Amino acid sequence: MRILVRHFSVAAAVALLLTQAALAENLPQGDAKAYSPPVANKSVPSRVLWGDTHLHTGYSFDAGMFGTTLTPEDAFRFARGEEVTSTTGVPAKLSRPYDFLVVSDHSDYLGLTRQLREGGEKLLADPVGRHLYETYNSGPAGAAKAFVEFIDNYTKGTPLKFSPELAKESWARSVAAAEKYNDPGRFTAFIGFEWSAMRAGDNLHRNVIFRDGGDKASQVVPLTTFESSDPESLWRYLADYEQKTGGQVLAIPHNSNLSGGEMFADKTFGGQPFDRAYAEQRAKWEPVTEISQSKGDSETLPILSPEDEFASFERWDRANIINNRLDLPEEQPFNYVRPTLERGLRFEQQLGVNPFKFGVIASSDLHTGLSTVEANNFFGVNPVGEPGPRRLNLPASKFTSDAKNVWESWEWVSSGLAAVWAAENTRESIFDAFRRKEVYGTTGPRITVRVFAGWDFKAGDEVRSDFAAYGYAHGVPMGGDLSGAASGKAPHLVIQAAKDPDGANLDRVQVIKGWLDAKGQIHETVFDVAWSGKRKPGKDGKLPSVGNSVDVANATYSNSIGAPVLDTTWTDPSFDASQRAFYYVRVLQIPTPRWSTYDAKKFGVTIPDKAPKTLSERAYTSPIWYTPDRGA
Repeated sequence: MRILVRHFSVAAAVALLLTQAALAENLPQGDAKAYSPPVANKSVPSRVLWGDTHLHTGYSFDAGMFGTTLTPEDAFRFARGEEVTSTTGVPAKLSRPYDFLVVSDHSDYLGLTRQLREGGEKLLADPVGRHLYETYNSGPAGAAKAFVEFIDNYTKGTPLKFSPELAKESWARSVAAAEKYNDPGRFTAFIGFEWSAMRAGDNLHRNVIFRDGGDKASQVVPLTTFESSDPESLWRYLADYEQKTGGQVLAIPHNSNLSGGEMFADKTFGGQPFDRAYAEQRAKWEPVTEISQSKGDSETLPILSPEDEFASFERWDRANIINNRLDLPEEQPFNYVRPTLERGLRFEQQLGVNPFKFGVIASSDLHTGLSTVEANNFFGVNPVGEPGPRRLNLPASKFTSDAKNVWESWEWVSSGLAAVWAAENTRESIFDAFRRKEVYGTTGPRITVRVFAGWDFKAGDEVRSDFAAYGYAHGVPMGGDLSGAASGKAPHLVIQAAKDPDGANLDRVQVIKGWLDAKGQIHETVFDVAWSGKRKPGKDGKLPSVGNSVDVANATYSNSIGAPVLDTTWTDPSFDASQRAFYYVRVLQIPTPRWSTYDAKKFGVTIPDKAPKTLSERAYTSPIWYTPDRGA
């Protein structure tokens, strides 16, 4: 293994990663003989695009009940870089615009709160609509009462139904907003919605994203959970859409950490063992999952990964999504991404298909209509939590009348962002990157990271001027599949990572490996593969801390530690060609102030005792999978 740490300027760091010539469109992966000098071709992923696939506006019933009045149009304008006035009357603007956005309003009761404010014949003609209208407008506590009624009925499995006709107008407006602000080459406005299934309060939510424009997406109405909370019903909806329109669509699970062991369970929603057909459907429709967002991180936990010193990050691991049931220890492996990737290897060996062969992204799940995930510019999760001196000490959130757990206001997380390696900033190019899993997620900073795996990479390839072209020619990118291990060969990973140009230096780059041994047992290891400074691993194999430059009282930090760029060519030291495995990269920043620390300084308030003062922001790449050849 060779570790190279470069102390370049930020501009040079970014240039190193983005100065990558393109290949011919159909260049075979992993074929050294196919390589030729780079040829410019726009079809090759040449840059990283930043966005959010999970944002709610006032069209979502919960956001509306919280008081959000911003619309999908407002959300797209804000993401493009325009100044928007928030629900509470505060001017808000991103420090840097996004490249893409999905407005993912809940399909259940889509646009209801707008209709409750406006009234209307269709709403009042519907019995449930009239009941909700009267409750919502019954006085200052009416909206809160209506919201609790919604959630309590979801918990009981008897959601209040209202006519799908009432959602059509709101869907048409949402589609029209995406069409209006979609600007190919400059900004991509995706059409989408959130399918918000819950069983007894256990989260099974998915965000649905269309590759297509309004001409196709308008031919359907978003699927609700009134008919079924079984994810297979969603997959049938997606299949029917594609058959009907000739378009393309996918789903992204989120907040597996709040699913009560349901999201990545080893049985179907109906309690049946997986079969090959089920595995194929799940892998097809859900190629990516959300690993981090405002309701916690879903990578892993210390009890699941006891040897991982960075496993305890922004944990929401006490209860399900509406807090009516506490988590059980035996459920946790089915709530988190890493152990699920590991179990996926076993399913692939048993069924021939891996139902959990997904890439990862991060997104926000904010309910303000404003996607803000930078710790020093975090606008909050809902209008009550928008910037102000009170928000660190708001009353704890009780989402149901029988809550078994509460979340304190400081526990909300300023995360995350989806990063996409795409050839162009268009719906088609970004969607296709999701399909092939050449995507990753960060907890807010715009950390640039790229990785390729192959059999013939060598030390020095990580600094080639044609890094990406060479990587595609001789290996596979994140989200890819590796096979064909020659005798005595082990996978080599070439990795480049650069800091956010406006953010903190990097601490280290890690490779997380999971594998299935000959006895069918799953294992994991975390490798430190590149790091800043002259640190050396101790006798226990652990790398010493990078240090901490944070001044908590003033909510500042110094880039006097860490490095702007880390890169390496790393070889798996324990590779066994007969064992299925996956590898993904985790990049850690040096410690920086948490959003709650910035708030304390900004508004002159005290940080709650239990609130972390600093954190190590991070990026997670999609895995690369190794599959043994038959007979290996």
